[in-house]
Amino acid sequence: MSVTAKICGLSTPETLDAAIRHGASHVGIVFFPPSPRHVDRDRAAGLAARVPGHVGIVGVFVDPDDALIDASIAAGSLDVLQLHKVSPDRAAILRRRTGLKVWAAMAIKTSADLAAARSFVGAADRIVYDAKTPEGSALPGGMGVRFDWTLLDGHRHPLPWALSGGLDPDNVAAAARRTGAPLVDVSSGVESAPGVKDVDRIARFLQAVRQIS
Repeated sequence: MSVTAKICGLSTPETLDAAIRHGASHVGIVFFPPSPRHVDRDRAAGLAARVPGHVGIVGVFVDPDDALIDASIAAGSLDVLQLHKVSPDRAAILRRRTGLKVWAAMAIKTSADLAAARSFVGAADRIVYDAKTPEGSALPGGMGVRFDWTLLDGHRHPLPWALSGGLDPDNVAAAARRTGAPLVDVSSGVESAPGVKDVDRIARFLQAVRQIS
């Protein structure tokens, strides 16, 4: 069982370098001002310049307009757009207009939420199953909330997919084995405080991923 990992919400050279050094397949840069992980374009450009070609750069957006997408792609040298709170039609438009891969984030709480992933066939390249945050939350993810992984039992995934929501160094191996996730995505689970990534936790998370079999 080969599992890859994305470390999301990176904002400093030290933590970005740790993610790359310990084997992350993707690094995530958040372009959403309400998030404590948001970075401006200048910082995004500085981070992107440190990323080697074999590591994918994922820009994370929440219902973005075209201007934000275009400016962020230019600043962050993005390979992937991870889109939260967008419709399949909007995802398809951005995928076609930018020529980049699109990951559609799905907020999951019930099996009905999982079923909605089918609507992104032809509009996205990957589904990111994330936990639905509490009603009224300002953020669509990155809050350490997990969903019931048993919902994935027997689920026929319509697209390549990733598991997100509530993962950390201590549970990622069990989560990946339980669900069969080919890609795991972590943000708050490798932080010492909201938006503050921890180099040691990043290392532990990626070590746990490498040991999954």
